[in-house]
This record gives sequence, structure tokens and C-alpha cells, in this order.
Amino acid sequence: MRVRTYLDHNATSPLRPSVKAAMLKAMEQGGNASSIHAEGRAARKSMVEAREALAFKLGCLSQMITFTGGGTEANNMALRGVEVERILVSAIEHPSVLAAAKASGKPAEIIPVDDQGRVNLTALDKLLAGPKALVSIMLANNETGVVQDMGTIASRISAAGHLLHVDAVQAFGKIPVNFGLLGCDMLTIGAHKVGGPTGIGALVIRDGLVVEPLLQGGGQELRRRAGTENIPAIAGFGALATEPLLDQSTLRDKLESALDGATIFSSQGARLSNTSCFALSGLKAESLLMNYDLEGIAVSSGSACSSGKVQQSHVLQAMGVEPAQAQGAIRISLGWNNTEADITHFIAVTEKLRARSKAKAA
Repeated sequence: MRVRTYLDHNATSPLRPSVKAAMLKAMEQGGNASSIHAEGRAARKSMVEAREALAFKLGCLSQMITFTGGGTEANNMALRGVEVERILVSAIEHPSVLAAAKASGKPAEIIPVDDQGRVNLTALDKLLAGPKALVSIMLANNETGVVQDMGTIASRISAAGHLLHVDAVQAFGKIPVNFGLLGCDMLTIGAHKVGGPTGIGALVIRDGLVVEPLLQGGGQELRRRAGTENIPAIAGFGALATEPLLDQSTLRDKLESALDGATIFSSQGARLSNTSCFALSGLKAESLLMNYDLEGIAVSSGSACSSGKVQQSHVLQAMGVEPAQAQGAIRISLGWNNTEADITHFIAVTEKLRARSKAKAA
């Protein structure tokens, strides 16, 4: 049986061995972290150790970290839990941020981006000249991999007296993510994009900032998030924090250099080393995805999928990409277990599909 080539790590990355080992240990251990008996104390110890490992990785105090059921919950908690008059979000945010801004009941405004997907600073400055706002901007984009100049952005927002939330789900584990150096008030991270478990994330909250909980119930997570903690997932999250940053720039560069004539989106801006979003002339993403899958390759479209139909990506639309070109966008996202053989396989299949397309057009 042919081994498949998995190139969709920005969606979910397979568990790292260290993460799996930590999770299995926690599963065998059992216990509820709120119980005072030995099993409960052991569960709490696992959670404390994981929180401390993440705090060290993020450059923050451990008590600033609130574990959640994933990045989506953390984003909702951030955008719906603070007392502000309005919300500003960039045009390329994850749907969980865009939807949470809309559901907050507060006026929400969109910050435009340039053709590389970078926040338009002039437009941001104009939007900051208003009532107190929560500004939510992702550190690295899930589709194109573009990384924002968060230092410059944060200084403008702070000087204007507003709050900043940074969605760093795609950045965590791939580039340095330091809460203090980012200059933000809240930070969202998740585990499953770099080999951690699904169903676990965290919201880092600046000391002294009041964020109303989404979930009511017990006193877990300093009364910020009620519910029995998912100790195995938290233990895996902690193990993930000890892994080195992912660097797949060599493989990504080899892949892109072989894509003769392709349009590579956000190629002029700083990007994650594992992400490449591109379009091949004359080829549609919908058919490419199916053909890659048949050839044993898992990739993603640069477009959002709804009801089984590929729609234009709101990210590429915000960047001014023509609809016809956006319909052909493919995202390759590399992970911790990808090798040169995976790239060689992808390039060979891509050349095969392009040749087939040319033959049909002839």
C-alpha cells in the first residue's frame, strides 16, 4: 500500500511522539484536577507543569494562561469578554474572529490589508481615531502564512489607548511568540497546528485585564473558564511547548522553485517557513484537490469550503486577487514529519497534472 503524503499541517498536524507519550501517561494516571485525593493532586500537578512549560515558552506568568477547548473558543472569549465600545479586526482574520466580532453586539469595523496581506497601517491609524476599541489581528495567516509586523502595529494601538488581541494559533511553534514582546493584551494559541492534540487551546490574558467568561459553572481556570479540565490534552500541550520551533524553509523553497509560472501569494512579505499558497494558470482548485487526493497527496484549497463547494477565499479577496485566479489557489503547509521525498512526490504529481491539463486543452 502506497504511503500517503500529508501536506495540510495548517489544518491539523499529526501528533508528535513526545506529545502522544505525555497524553498516554495522563490518560493512564486519571483523576480530576479539582479533587483533593492523591489522584486529583497528580492530575493537578500535570496541569501545573504544562502551564509552566507554556508560560516559559510564551514569556508570561503561568497564571495569565487560561486553557480552552481550542483557538476558536479562546478567540470568542477574547472578543466577547472585554468592555470596549467597538471592535476592529483585519480583513484576513480567521472565521472564528470575524464571527465573534459580529456576535459581540458591538460595532465592528474591518481593517484593510495590502496585496501581500499585511495590515494597512494608514487605514489602521484612521480607525484608531475613535472610541475605545479592541483590535484583533492575527500574527500569521492560516492561508498565505504572511506574518504581520506586530511590533509596529502594537505600538500604534497602545499609543491610541486601545486593547490588542493577537490570534497566534498558526504562529505558535513555528516562529517565536513572546507575549511581552508582542505588546498585546490577549493572545490566542492552539496546539494541533504543530503536532499537538486537537481540542485544546489557551487565551493568555494580561495581568489585571478583566475578561468575562463564556462558560459559567465551577471555579476552574481562576473562574475564567468553567468545566473539568482536559488533562491529557493539557499534558500534550505542555509537551509540545518543549519542542523546537518548526523550520521547513528548505523544503518550502524547493517546492516553490519547482512551480514554474505559478503565482505565489504573499511572496513579497515575511511568511511562515512551512506555508505556500499558490495558483497554477488554467487549473481550478476543486479539481486539483481531488486529483492530488487520488495520487495520495493531502493538500488544502486557499479557499473556504462550504456545503461541498469551493468558494473564493476572503483572505485572497481582501488582498485584491482576481476571482478567477483565487479559484485556483492551493495551500501547501508542511509539518514536523515532512521530508524531501514528500516534496519530490508533490512536484512529480503536479507536473503530471499540468501535462494532462495542457493535453486536454490542445
